[in-house]
Amino acid sequence: MPDSTASNKLPAKPRILVLSGYDAGSHRRWREQLVASQPGFEWHTLALAPRFFRWRIRGNPLSWLEEPLLQQSWDLLLVTSMVDLATLKGCHPHLANTPALLYMHENQFAYPESDGQHASIDPQMVNLYSAIAATTVVFNSDWNRRSFLDGVARLLRQLPDAVPEGVLARLADKSVVVPVPIEDRLFVERAAPINRHCPHLLWNHRWEYDKGPDRLLLLLDALVARGQDFRVSVVGEQFRQQPKAFTALRRRHGDRVVHWGFMAERADYDRLLQTADVVLSTALHDFQGLSMLEAMASGCLALAPDRLAYPEYVPADQLYPSLPDDAELETQGAADRLQDLLGREPASKAPWAWSLDRLAPGYEDILITTLEKHRLS
Repeated sequence: MPDSTASNKLPAKPRILVLSGYDAGSHRRWREQLVASQPGFEWHTLALAPRFFRWRIRGNPLSWLEEPLLQQSWDLLLVTSMVDLATLKGCHPHLANTPALLYMHENQFAYPESDGQHASIDPQMVNLYSAIAATTVVFNSDWNRRSFLDGVARLLRQLPDAVPEGVLARLADKSVVVPVPIEDRLFVERAAPINRHCPHLLWNHRWEYDKGPDRLLLLLDALVARGQDFRVSVVGEQFRQQPKAFTALRRRHGDRVVHWGFMAERADYDRLLQTADVVLSTALHDFQGLSMLEAMASGCLALAPDRLAYPEYVPADQLYPSLPDDAELETQGAADRLQDLLGREPASKAPWAWSLDRLAPGYEDILITTLEKHRLS
């Protein structure tokens, strides 16, 4: 039986060290929201700037090698999927037996490579070793969890020899799904009905190839060819190098643009969410889809491909057929679905199950469960 002495009980306020290996906007917001929503724990944070991806995912144990916080003892380590947890514990032997919760915002097995990337198995191995070293592995969507486990299974089948049995089963057994929450304040009633004659379309994603800007351009071209009026806002995080589709989109559809580019003021962005009619995704990669969820919470209809995490929260009649290998045919299907939506009168569906109010207890439970699992082991 487990020891029930006072020395083996959980501390009144467990000390948790959060390690964010690539503290991009969504990762930063997630950890700040988590800390604010869980006052029953004592929180401390280490975070690395979101740049130099290849260096970050392989180098974070070295970057933190002399970090004073890692010389201390902790009740729990909470690390993001960019952190090399196995190496980190090896570099700090006193943390080897500290329970760890690995939060998988994404997984490198399902991340599509661009033409400019150097193919490497290293990022996948970091994810795999970290998951093996973790006490609990939490995913932000079931699709993220399934694609990770499928990717691990494929990798293990390719390895030449000396692969232990049961690795996949152990990973599956300690894996759970707890999404990144949507702030409660974003759940608002629409001030005006959906404009079904000239809808305001919103595309609110990172300006990178994996979000499908070329498919967005094809979709807008198809709507024009069909005589469908629309206005469009194309917003999101921008980078020094951008897919050429954005230049073509601005040139061909500039007279229909309401907002263009990154919106620096959150209040302005929130107003956009409340005034747009339909939020679009053309993504080939999205492990949860925070921008879609936020717009849906604010009253937008959704239009998304029937793939990735979208079927977990987008109503079936707002999904268009997924044809990732045929962009032309897929965007015709997206145009069909949009016009079908505009011809009917479906109500927007707020994703209440993804609200902070609903998810905060789940986070508390998984933190306590991970601590208890370690204490009783």
